[in-house]
Amino acid sequence: MLALLASFAAACVDKEQSQKLMKSFETGPPHPDEAPKMLNKELPFHYPSALFAQKVQGNVTLRLFIDRDGRVRAESTQVVESSGYASFDSAAIRGSQELHFVPAKTKGEPQAVTILFPVYFRFPGAPPLPGDTVLKKGARD
Repeated sequence: MLALLASFAAACVDKEQSQKLMKSFETGPPHPDEAPKMLNKELPFHYPSALFAQKVQGNVTLRLFIDRDGRVRAESTQVVESSGYASFDSAAIRGSQELHFVPAKTKGEPQAVTILFPVYFRFPGAPPLPGDTVLKKGARD
């Protein structure tokens, strides 16, 4: 869709105006005063059994649209960074639909936002993946 907007904008305005228009799509609305807060006590992501049996690990990064009521909109959920395993990616998308949030707020009013949400699939006792130092730091704090 962005490519369609880019070609449409280029046909209607000059190059400088087109670049300014594209920049506004990249920046989006102003950031909220308060970020959304996840309400789930337990994460709803289920390790695919075939990958668990093989001790495979991976990370998936999702883009979630959280509406003004704190609900994740399924139709807007996207895999931004794949794990390389379709089963992990699918499990992350399925689990994201069970996430519940206190919505983001701007000046005390609920605001819809889009966030990047990482999902980590880790096999107990397996060696850490590159970058897992971030996970270990969070566990010690």
